[in-house]
Amino acid sequence: MKRLVFHFDVISPFAYLAFEQLPQALEGCSYEVEYRPVLFAAMLQAHAHKGPAEIEPKRQWTFRHVHWLAHQHGVTMQTPSVHPFNPLPVLRLLVASAADAAPNRRVVEAAFRHVWVGGGDPNDAQRLKALRELIQPAIDPEGDIVKHRLRHNTNQALADGVFGVPTISLGGRPFWGLDALPMVRDALLGGDWFDGPAWDAAATPPPGVVRGR
Repeated sequence: MKRLVFHFDVISPFAYLAFEQLPQALEGCSYEVEYRPVLFAAMLQAHAHKGPAEIEPKRQWTFRHVHWLAHQHGVTMQTPSVHPFNPLPVLRLLVASAADAAPNRRVVEAAFRHVWVGGGDPNDAQRLKALRELIQPAIDPEGDIVKHRLRHNTNQALADGVFGVPTISLGGRPFWGLDALPMVRDALLGGDWFDGPAWDAAATPPPGVVRGR
């Protein structure tokens, strides 16, 4: 059985869709998943990059695209009443959900649906209270242990080459995005493309132009 690390931030609609599609996409494969919350905003900052919701034409396209994808796959989705929003309260609840800071699938599902089902404000006090009662955290979500672990998750992901969410790590290789699920499946099933030099060779062409920041 192979181990996958699912890096995610609840702010990402693509992470929500990938989470919902993961069991179907990997049906018949032998694997276990560690769900690892990270702070997407810190990744954007590390790479001096704006999120899709911060570029207005891209924001419009992104939400049209994800709603079409949800419709195609039969996934319930309503955009939160505000987006982007501060995901830290939800992410900290996830980290605090277990003593080992590894939330299970049920807890991750509750957090994603808190954000992406119903169209409410993810940081509404009453809704957060209800989510906390559902998750029943094992440790204090506002404590230093949780804050440190979320920072550690994010920094470790960056060190491992993760630059966005969702990213699934398998055998030290990062697979980014909802549309990478078929690639993850191929790797899990022992696809021969992954056995030779193709993985490394595909990433070797140097950039011909470097744009200034």
